[in-house]
Amino acid sequence: MSAWPGGKDFAFTVFDDADSQTLANGRPVYELLAELGLRTTKSVWPVRGPGVPSDGGETCDEPHYLRWVRELQQTGFEIGFHMATSHTSSREQTIAALDRFAEHFGAFPTSMANHYNCDENIFFGADRVSGPRRAVYGMLTGFRNHGRFRGHVPDQPLFWGDVCRERIKYVRNFVFGDIDTLAACPFMPYHDPDRPLVNYWFASSEGAVVETFNERLDEASQDRLEARGGACIMYAHFGLGFCRNGAVEPRFARRLRRLARKNGWFVPVATLLDHLLARRGRTEITAAERARLEWRWLAHKLQHRSA
Repeated sequence: MSAWPGGKDFAFTVFDDADSQTLANGRPVYELLAELGLRTTKSVWPVRGPGVPSDGGETCDEPHYLRWVRELQQTGFEIGFHMATSHTSSREQTIAALDRFAEHFGAFPTSMANHYNCDENIFFGADRVSGPRRAVYGMLTGFRNHGRFRGHVPDQPLFWGDVCRERIKYVRNFVFGDIDTLAACPFMPYHDPDRPLVNYWFASSEGAVVETFNERLDEASQDRLEARGGACIMYAHFGLGFCRNGAVEPRFARRLRRLARKNGWFVPVATLLDHLLARRGRTEITAAERARLEWRWLAHKLQHRSA
């Protein structure tokens, strides 16, 4: 009996970070996904913000972009949260951005991912890992992220961890090199008692830019995911090379078309995680299980120098 609804052989989705994405370079990618019957999660920045943006990605303050994102939601794509905007925001600004998100999309976000340029990130940087693994992380990053991210630190102006717990169900954390995210992180979605301000964490598979996405989704990997009956949540930035001069990158398009011909369950991230949660119940990760995840992630980070 299949572990996936409708007798599907495996599950596949994408959490697409908002970085560098505009209507011009994002729409062709999502038109292809919709054509193929793939429904994924597109994150947004609800506001432009008063500071200097990290990149040229558009926000929901741009009317043409907001109209497009709302259309995506109406056609079955999940809209996720990638922090208030692309630069650091205060507690008050983050809460206002979440309120704006709810105004735009009818509810608070179910899933989110931290953005590298935001100091209000939740359990990010060195706080993603524990014990001796913090020193290893520090050596890999030049210790530049020790103490930087403070969204989970009470009594700090950037603290909003209590709001995250109240309003957001799933937060992305570790990224791995295997297409089968569930094999790399069999506990997801899981609660970490040492990081109680997040309800549930989920992992993802490396596909940040089009080259790594294509590498992860090659024919052999697709077949392996299918044979295992696994689940893939790809980590991607569709604004970074997936569409060039108005056309979807050819190899990416070919690999998605091949995948879509398989008997997969192609649903947004929250739908997939809700299914796993309902099937297995609440999982509270142990210290030993978390240590294994952290070492696996650090090994991947050493190899790919990625988030």
